[in-house]
Amino acid sequence: MIRPLAVLLMLAATPSTAQHAHSAMGTADAGPSETGQSAFAAIAEIVALLRSDDVTDWEAVDIPALQQHLIDMDLLTTQAVSFATPTSTGAVFEVSGSGEVIDALLRMVPAHAPFLDAEAGWTTEVAEMPDGVVMTVTGDASMIQGLGFHGLMTIGAHHQEHHLMIATGQSPHL
Repeated sequence: MIRPLAVLLMLAATPSTAQHAHSAMGTADAGPSETGQSAFAAIAEIVALLRSDDVTDWEAVDIPALQQHLIDMDLLTTQAVSFATPTSTGAVFEVSGSGEVIDALLRMVPAHAPFLDAEAGWTTEVAEMPDGVVMTVTGDASMIQGLGFHGLMTIGAHHQEHHLMIATGQSPHL
């Protein structure tokens, strides 16, 4: 036997009642702000910027290149394995993977090193190894070791501009 309270709880959980509840609180008028998962949202952000710019050179726009870069970012973040060896001045990171992860590492890590150096004032060296890269970072040893490879890859607020450059057919790694 279904109790009246159980029916009310089931109705409260349905999308139509949830929407109604949001409308009653005044938040539905603003609408959702998230355009989807992060790669989709990053592409949507760039597309909106390009569409709002009257001087966009649509013949140069290359959203597939941006998509590939976002795939590389995802592979680096979720599938690359990093082994850190602390040094007195920083750390040496052996970062590896297989298949497309190796390709992503080879594209991203050498390209990011100059941004890391410019932002933090450190010295970053990158060398290839058969299954990835070795990244040696010298500077604030405790910060470098605390951040680890993945944290270091986030340093430098260049990513948004970088995405726009890729999407508009420019090389962000000059």
